Amino acid sequence: MKKDIQIKELENKKWPMTILLLILGIAILIPLYMAFVIAIKQPSEMTNDIAGALALPKHWSLSNFTEAIRVTDFWHTAGNSLFITVCSVVACVLVSSLISYAIARNMQHKKIYKFFYYYLVSAMFVPFSMLMLPLVKQMAFFHLDNKIGVIFLYIVFNMAMNTLLYVGYLKNIPVSLEESAYIDGATTWSVFWRIIFPLLKPMHATVAVLTALAAWNDVLLPLVMLSGGDGKDTTLPLAQMMFQSQFGTNYNLAFASYILALLPILIFYLIAQKQIINGVTNGAVKG
Repeated sequence: MKKDIQIKELENKKWPMTILLLILGIAILIPLYMAFVIAIKQPSEMTNDIAGALALPKHWSLSNFTEAIRVTDFWHTAGNSLFITVCSVVACVLVSSLISYAIARNMQHKKIYKFFYYYLVSAMFVPFSMLMLPLVKQMAFFHLDNKIGVIFLYIVFNMAMNTLLYVGYLKNIPVSLEESAYIDGATTWSVFWRIIFPLLKPMHATVAVLTALAAWNDVLLPLVMLSGGDGKDTTLPLAQMMFQSQFGTNYNLAFASYILALLPILIFYLIAQKQIINGVTNGAVKG
């Protein structure tokens, strides 16, 4: 009897959360629905009222998608974005995990590592707009105002959040695993790559998706770094800016292009979502 009462109380507590999730789901799905509907409409079917925006088109057509691919030179600009994103993800995972391992295993008994930890994490509070102009001048001086320079800056700017995530997760990995390996004659380098790095798989997925989202969708950094070139390094978000002008916006082509850009990162997230949830949950257990 007591158990039945507890089950009913638990079910009653679930209702507010269910309603909240339903509201949030609708709030997310409506913009996605509008984006898809506008992408398959013709400009003549566009209206300024909400009812018209939500209405299905009279004639379904994928011509906006083919035109968006042509206008943005999709395969070339998406290739540039993919190159920058993949290189940034791989470099961030490798560099951030190495730095975080050194900090996590030494910050308890060496103050210098604790200082480095807070120094790196504090970078999250520095806005990019403050550093934008000096960075552009500095990267141009070193002839890094290109895709390689953009990748380098993504590594630097994502290091603060990545370090915070990795260090939090590493605190949950028992040191005894490493001590056993050291007794068997393993070096610090081999311990990291053979034991620690595979155990960080959930956090690797989390860092990879966060970095991929930041690099794939970013407009400002490529705009200030790559706009002075010949256009061969143009990324997809930069190419999509041509849909907006001082005279108006071609919403049909713009939304078609946005959906095309959304698909790769959405597929990547769906593949890695289980690892991401595990990584965030486990990394938040200990501070």
